[in-house]
Amino acid sequence: MTRKLRRPGYGERVGWAWGIVIAVLYVPFSTLVKIRYRNLEKLPQTGPAIVVVNHVSHVDPFLVAKMVLDGARRPRFLAKDTIFAVPVVGAAMRAMGHIPVKRGSVDARESLAAAVQSLAAGGVIVLHPEGTVTRDPDGWPMTGKTGAARLWTLSPDVPVVPIAQWGVQQQIDLYRKKVKLVPRPRHVLSIGDPIDLSAFRDRAPNAAALHEITEVIMRRLRQDVAELRGVPAPEGKLFRWSRATRKGAG
Repeated sequence: MTRKLRRPGYGERVGWAWGIVIAVLYVPFSTLVKIRYRNLEKLPQTGPAIVVVNHVSHVDPFLVAKMVLDGARRPRFLAKDTIFAVPVVGAAMRAMGHIPVKRGSVDARESLAAAVQSLAAGGVIVLHPEGTVTRDPDGWPMTGKTGAARLWTLSPDVPVVPIAQWGVQQQIDLYRKKVKLVPRPRHVLSIGDPIDLSAFRDRAPNAAALHEITEVIMRRLRQDVAELRGVPAPEGKLFRWSRATRKGAG
């Protein structure tokens, strides 16, 4: 079902920038892609949340953002800092509450601090832990980066809410330069119960703990994606991709 929770006078206010994006991007996306939601009511209606999502397509961030907006919340993405350098776009990104991230630098700590501040103010932070569209041969969630785990250790009382998604990549795959809009691509997004990370509350946030937390998050996403696809989740390790893997495959 695709019952929206947002209605006039209800939910977080989105502001002018989101208003433009909704009109320019999300209305056309609703026409081009058949979007279906499951368990939209599981998105916390008040208070902070860390939302983690598997990444299947270059266009799925738009669909995830639309789901969060339809769930009466305002999503705040951690996005590459280069996007914020684009004139007009950068100003709009900041107005929407998104947070620039410069990977592999001290500035990444500043991004986490900004995300923690947003959570403290009751915001919803959305992350794709894989950091890129999955390269798993069968589309399963891959190993993740530790950003979501680091953010949770800094805000351990905030729920980590998983969103599993599947579908649009079968017709829109920019890696393979495939874009097929007829028939309309079908995309399903499903919100799960918060991930139980209580075993890590008393652990020091060292590298080992961060990787273990990330493993728990990604395995949960893989299980939720399996349920969405109606097939058993693969056993064994998560797929690990790197530029060396890509070169080896070539």
